[in-house]
Amino acid sequence: MRDEISEIHALFEGAPETTEFRKLRKRIVRYTREAIEQYGMIDAGAHKPGAKRQKWLVCLSGGKDSYTLLAVLHELQWRGLLPVDLLACNLDQGQPNFPATVLPEFLERMGVPHRIEYQDTYSIVVDKVPAGRTFCALCSRLRRGNLYRIAREEGCSAVVLGHHRDDILETFFMNLFHGGRLATMPPKLVNEDGDLFLYRPLAHVAEADCEKFARAMNYPIIPCDLCGSQDGLQRQQVKQILDGWEANSPGRRQVMFRALMNARPSHLLDPKLFDFAGLMLSSEKFEPNADGIPDLR
Repeated sequence: MRDEISEIHALFEGAPETTEFRKLRKRIVRYTREAIEQYGMIDAGAHKPGAKRQKWLVCLSGGKDSYTLLAVLHELQWRGLLPVDLLACNLDQGQPNFPATVLPEFLERMGVPHRIEYQDTYSIVVDKVPAGRTFCALCSRLRRGNLYRIAREEGCSAVVLGHHRDDILETFFMNLFHGGRLATMPPKLVNEDGDLFLYRPLAHVAEADCEKFARAMNYPIIPCDLCGSQDGLQRQQVKQILDGWEANSPGRRQVMFRALMNARPSHLLDPKLFDFAGLMLSSEKFEPNADGIPDLR
């Protein structure tokens, strides 16, 4: 049987009544709210009467992660915990076989404010990327540029993406293995022009939870490999490594994720983050001066 309660957002209508699903839903909502608060995605005075409302552009690809993001943000808004206006946006990039009617019909049926934008960036990527190379990097840059433009046109203060905990971990290890740096996707950043925020409210949510949630809600999921460029990607290799670690030691992903939230610059090797040259022994701080008086350095 399915839930028929009307005092919920349409995105949650027909939710399974099982205890397992309720725990899953509660966990995702809690982690999302936690990330929004922890990384300051809402202005401090946003809840006060008369405060100017923010507007977020919520990017919807049709994958499990973006559906989860859309549903949870509307859940928080519905319950008065997210005082922002939400505009769902799908950027149709002209990929072959993309089912262009799926998302507009879904959003209309759910009563979700939205904008569907068509920009054939796929043809540009195919033309510019050498044979045998993956499309993802250029495709992502073109997509991001269009989303920033749309956000400005719609008066949004932030572009909101559905990257989750596992995306963040995978990006960290890709930078570690292939980029020679310790870096990943931050939950909050400002774009290069300095006029828009970019948020990742699912930063604490596991990919497996997004998968279970979207499947249980029977959302019309669109595959992310329409362009055929996903095979053999470095990200897939990193995902396999993490899967192996998780299988051998359950909970390893969460431990590694906590490490990203507990950085100690003095125990790394970057002199730009910590003044190693300025370190002194305690005895050096109180050496006597020429008059024999201890000199506090």
